[in-house]
Amino acid sequence: MARGPRYRVPYRRRREAKTDYKARRTLATSTRPRLVVRPSDRNITIQLVESKIEGDYVLVQVGSAELEKYGWKGGKKNTPSAYLLGLLVGQKALSKGIEAANLDIGLSRPTKGSKVFAAVKGAIDSGLEVPCDSDILPDSARLEGRTIEEYADSIEEPYDYERQFSDYLKRGLRPQGLPEHFGEVKTRIEEDNL
Repeated sequence: MARGPRYRVPYRRRREAKTDYKARRTLATSTRPRLVVRPSDRNITIQLVESKIEGDYVLVQVGSAELEKYGWKGGKKNTPSAYLLGLLVGQKALSKGIEAANLDIGLSRPTKGSKVFAAVKGAIDSGLEVPCDSDILPDSARLEGRTIEEYADSIEEPYDYERQFSDYLKRGLRPQGLPEHFGEVKTRIEEDNL
């Protein structure tokens, strides 16, 4: 049986499942910058990116390492840290005169309560206008780390507890104190004049 010519997807990044060109075009032609939230295995990076014909320009960027400046001892890739980074990027954006942005989640699925939407909630709470349905944003228990606290309380074996929360314990933070620590760091970020 003879086959016709192989169909080939014309754009390399689409073939590699890295870019949704339809969504990118919509975001790139907007007058607002894109709020790009990218969680990785170890960190979270948030950028405000402006698209021009010659390429993308990063206007504001924050990463998980910046939370250490405010005394953060919790995880660098969890939901509370995503919220704090969103709060921080929102404040930096407002200090540069950027008042609104559109969310760019890339190829991620919009999952209710995810780290991406925790970052959006932080940006909104800082005063940055980001269009987003409030139903998809995480609740305050997840943002403040109370769910992590409850999980830590549910572990009965000391070995399992120390293994699960070894990074927290190395940094001098017991997971049961995470909500209080979150509140302290949030206050420091809000009081910081960027």
